[in-house]
Amino acid sequence: MTKELIINATPQGVEIALLEDKQLVELHNEKVDANFALGDMYLGKVKKLIPGLNAAFVDVGFEKDAFLHYTDLSPYIRSILKFTNLSVNQKKGETFDFSKFKVEPEILKTGKINEVLTGKPNVLVQILKEPIAAKGPRLTCEVSLPGRFVVVTPFNDIVAVSRKIHSGEERKRLQKIIEAVKPKNLGVIVRTAAEGKSTAELHEDLLTLEKTWKTIQMNLSGAVPPTRILSEQGKTNSILRDLLSPDFNKIVVNDKKIFTETKSYLQKIAPDKLDILAYHSGSNEIFDTHGVMKQIKASFGKTVNMPSGAYLIIEHTEALHVIDVNSGYKSVSNNQEENALETNLEAAAEIARQLRLRDLGGIIVVDFIDMKLMENKKKLADAMEELMRTDRAKHSVLPITKFGLMQITRQRMKPEMNINTSELCPSCNGSGTVSSTLIMEDEIAKNLNYLIMQKHQGLTIIVHPIMHTYLTCGFPSRRLKWMWKYKQKIKIIADTSYHLTEFRFFDNTDEEIKL
Repeated sequence: MTKELIINATPQGVEIALLEDKQLVELHNEKVDANFALGDMYLGKVKKLIPGLNAAFVDVGFEKDAFLHYTDLSPYIRSILKFTNLSVNQKKGETFDFSKFKVEPEILKTGKINEVLTGKPNVLVQILKEPIAAKGPRLTCEVSLPGRFVVVTPFNDIVAVSRKIHSGEERKRLQKIIEAVKPKNLGVIVRTAAEGKSTAELHEDLLTLEKTWKTIQMNLSGAVPPTRILSEQGKTNSILRDLLSPDFNKIVVNDKKIFTETKSYLQKIAPDKLDILAYHSGSNEIFDTHGVMKQIKASFGKTVNMPSGAYLIIEHTEALHVIDVNSGYKSVSNNQEENALETNLEAAAEIARQLRLRDLGGIIVVDFIDMKLMENKKKLADAMEELMRTDRAKHSVLPITKFGLMQITRQRMKPEMNINTSELCPSCNGSGTVSSTLIMEDEIAKNLNYLIMQKHQGLTIIVHPIMHTYLTCGFPSRRLKWMWKYKQKIKIIADTSYHLTEFRFFDNTDEEIKL
């Protein structure tokens, strides 16, 4: 699998597209004035305790108080409160020796929040979920500092190794290295990316995170809540930190500043990858040049088409997302069960991509095409599990029910990505909307393929004059390519009465073919 990162800087912010094998799988939008990003750390002030919810509302400077549940307090909350108090009472710029900090006993998993946050104290918190709709941010006190190879968790001395590292010998090796170099009172989780890395590489990553923890202490000294203590690094660098791997083969940026920052970050974490970074200086839009915009227009919206002619209908309600799978015009065999399985497997791959792309969260209910055989239902459930493996969000896939429904839960960390794929209608000066012109050629080609499969001969396509020029100009033109592919004559006629995105098919008797 090849991975590409296309970064488009605009006056409003930065858009980041992640492509896997040329297919758009993630789209991130980082606004210039964005506050309260995932991972940001704040000194907050507890404003209200709600025993009924076993939660507290904390002022972190957002228009609405942030939400902190008892389960997100961290077992070391007493140590965090003590640490926060000690740090805030230090003179500006002064810190204490954290290795000599005395860690307090852990709290119970099933305790009460009003017994822990007594007196509405100041507390160090981290953004667990960005503000969504009318809700404020959701917080956690389980402070973690992610690096390239390790994650540091203060207030404990635990060393844990990612379960995705399967080799017992490698796990023992990594455990010994970290135990030998880690400072006191800092727990360490070894990430999957650490597999095979040297002691020097792991130690360097750990030293960087230890330096970050000292910066947090420095920023806390003399601070008054609410105040931001530490910002998560930019989206570009955080994506590279989490995803950079040997199969990453291209990073393209259209902004000099971001290019320099990315180059500096790559130099630090993976100097051997510097050659994959490129600066886009052409006159064309970067997303158009790399085919991202066309994929955005084709992938968002209520209906999502697939190569076989099958399509998804994606609906959103207040409580959940509903996805309906509909069969296409292509059939792999005369066996209905086999056709249903093939379409469902194709839909499963597209659904897994859509969940990442739109960042859909909460409960997702998928209505697949009905199948009778249990082994086929299991095949589909196993395939969905495997396809979701690359999704970084926490998720759970349940088996297909007797009604043919699959339920998926997926962690939602930020607002859902929602892009309007309609354009102003050129015929009515903006009083209506039509499908994007970027996917017009694909729509015509799909319908042409279907009609020829239905044994239609001598087809004529009538389109707007601008579309006529687009389909017939150049050598070989798109019309010529279609003729070579289907080995039959295809006429394209221009009609000024048609609007830009309108097209119709006629057979050799000049009778219109209804699609």
